[in-house]
Amino acid sequence: MVSAAMKVNVREAARLLSVSESDVYHWVEDGEIPFLFVNHQPLFNREELLEWATARRLPLSPELFLDEGRYVRLAEALEQGGVHYDVGGTDIPSTLGAVVGCLPIEDDDERDAILEIMMAREQEASTGIGGGIAIPHVRNPIVFAGRPAAIALCFLDHSVPFAAIDNKPVTTVFAMMTPTVRVHLQLLSHLSHALNDGDFVAALQRRANAATIVAEARRVDALLHEMAEKASEKPPR
Repeated sequence: MVSAAMKVNVREAARLLSVSESDVYHWVEDGEIPFLFVNHQPLFNREELLEWATARRLPLSPELFLDEGRYVRLAEALEQGGVHYDVGGTDIPSTLGAVVGCLPIEDDDERDAILEIMMAREQEASTGIGGGIAIPHVRNPIVFAGRPAAIALCFLDHSVPFAAIDNKPVTTVFAMMTPTVRVHLQLLSHLSHALNDGDFVAALQRRANAATIVAEARRVDALLHEMAEKASEKPPR
């Protein structure tokens, strides 16, 4: 496993979030967006930026959906990680422990390390993004080189307080493992769009069967792929 961070400037952040640079500067001035000043200029961690945008249901640039010609599909990652029902846990530590147990990881030491990192991340700031959903990935993603991307979708057996952005308890958790940081960013952007899709969210809310949820994800994938292809055809600015 390796970790990495990707920093972007204001112009790049604006492009990724599909907003103007003035919007980004406004969020910086108001302290609404996570950033770090370097040489008197705000810089942003790409993964942290996407996490922030996902929590606020902001649109994301289609350029995030392609990685040097490769397209990572949300549906395939969900099939790899599985849809899990009645996942236990009475608090954040025990819930995250149960969620990590759903990931396709065979090495117990590796699983313990992932749980420790997720817990450290949760202590830094809640990964509850509102609407009863949490995405406990780490800001500097730990990637699993050579392994297929996987997202374990976990429906909890009861709600758990996560200090979420809307103060609502969490009932649904998405846990991701990816082979590269770029794939992690892609899947996070896909998931962000899916969580803005009414039919996908409705399937989550009624805890539809795995086949139905994967089918909804496959539909979102098709829409995003079309968006990405159209974006790639536009001449560079």
